[in-house]
Amino acid sequence: MGIIRKIFQKSRSEEDGIFFTDMQKIIGFKPITISYYKKAFTHRSLSKMDPKGNPVNYERLEFLGDSMLSSVIAAHLFSKAPAGDEGYLTKMRSKIVSREHLNELGRDLNLIQFIESKVPVQHFGENIHGNLFEALVGAIFLDRGYPYCEKFIQKRVILPYVDIAKLEGKVISYKSLLIEWCQKEKKTFHYDVYEDNEITGERLFGVKLSIDDKVVAKARATSKKKAEEKASQRAYFVFQTKIDGK
Repeated sequence: MGIIRKIFQKSRSEEDGIFFTDMQKIIGFKPITISYYKKAFTHRSLSKMDPKGNPVNYERLEFLGDSMLSSVIAAHLFSKAPAGDEGYLTKMRSKIVSREHLNELGRDLNLIQFIESKVPVQHFGENIHGNLFEALVGAIFLDRGYPYCEKFIQKRVILPYVDIAKLEGKVISYKSLLIEWCQKEKKTFHYDVYEDNEITGERLFGVKLSIDDKVVAKARATSKKKAEEKASQRAYFVFQTKIDGK
């Protein structure tokens, strides 16, 4: 039993050493308390608990990381866009920390390779990538404090991705944009959503978007939300000149 225990302890030590090296490469500096980073990749399906009976998974770190991202990005925009009012700064921050962008960041770092879960990786939705990125930011904050957290966000988010001029023209949600325009122009609109499984047998949703009782766009996707967004994007290009005021 003693030999088996030593072999197990050695393999765990080697495994932790590899994880430590991988984290150092990703965050750009040495972790101090590696357990924070382990927790950032622990899924709730493992049902882990600490000695006090509190759940051990990445969800609380995800909340913390989201707050840190918003704080650092807000400070950056406040400094770099002195003419922007509160509404402008809020909209710009939303573009940077959008779910789509966070998912892209998590995918680029291939964070999903580190997740510990009873759920097969292929069963996770797209948002797992962004969730892990936020949890990693939360772990950095707990481990090294605000300065290192800011350093990581500057390196991985702001420097490679934040171009204020480009972001000004980036649309986060075509559906929100279209609804805002319809309300402003006093136009009626409605989305007719229905299940559409005829072609492949895969569960898909179809959407017909009508403006002033006229169907202006149709789309199909694997969720109602995606189908509505896709239909809204197509409708936007139909009305782009009017919406953009050109």
